[in-house]
Amino acid sequence: MTGSDASPSAPSPDPSADPPSFRLAYVPGVTPSKWVRIWNERLPDVPLTLRAVAPAEAFGALREGAADAGLVRLPADGDDLSAIPLYTETTVVVVPKDHLFAAVEEVSAEDLADELVLHPLDDTLGWERPPGRPAFERPATTADAVELVAAGVGLLVVPQSLARLHHRKDLTYRTLTGVPQSRVALSWPAADEAPDLVEEFIGIVRGRTVNSTRGRRAEEQKGRKEQKPATTGKPAKSGKPGAGSRTAGRPAARKGGGTSGRGAGGSGSARGGRSGKPRRRS
Repeated sequence: MTGSDASPSAPSPDPSADPPSFRLAYVPGVTPSKWVRIWNERLPDVPLTLRAVAPAEAFGALREGAADAGLVRLPADGDDLSAIPLYTETTVVVVPKDHLFAAVEEVSAEDLADELVLHPLDDTLGWERPPGRPAFERPATTADAVELVAAGVGLLVVPQSLARLHHRKDLTYRTLTGVPQSRVALSWPAADEAPDLVEEFIGIVRGRTVNSTRGRRAEEQKGRKEQKPATTGKPAKSGKPGAGSRTAGRPAARKGGGTSGRGAGGSGSARGGRSGKPRRRS
């Protein structure tokens, strides 16, 4: 058979192909370390790569295929992305330590009416109208806004995790009521079914046990176990004792004839089948 007559064969797998991996994007303030640790314990053969992204870049990274899933802040900006809300953050106001608000535990939106409140361009709270008096210019980032608060220029309203992320010794923060809150979610490109590794991560962030978190991989392993033939011995015939069970169903026959009834000495069993000490006659 010549080369032209041979039927085409499937391409052989590329031994140099990269092993499966999972790429997770996350926005500032979100801490994925706990979930990453669980992933590494349950799927040690699948590396998880973290990618820090700005809030405005997170959804683009998912659409462009730069990440398999992302820990983002809602709302998602399109119907082409799926999302599972994970938790809602407390909103706080960041103030200098010598500010009047530092003396109280909680501040309301109305309390900010006379304060200059900075509104950075990367704000994540989705205000219809931010509280307080607006600054002439909006800081480019939350980090820039924190620097301005430290300089005494104004105050800053952010999710609590961002206040912790940008912590400074000369600043503090207090809970702010009557304002929007930030919701953190796990998001990925929409599809009829989430990819296997995304399913694995969904199970982890939802706190499922190791048996239920595996998703389709667990189902496949379960199917293989169910298809494996049983390794039991030869079944016994109906109504008769099985192999190696001479006394199943009735007592063993005595030497010399009898098959049942009371044996010598009233033991109630065959002579050859007695165990322990013989019963003393009264």
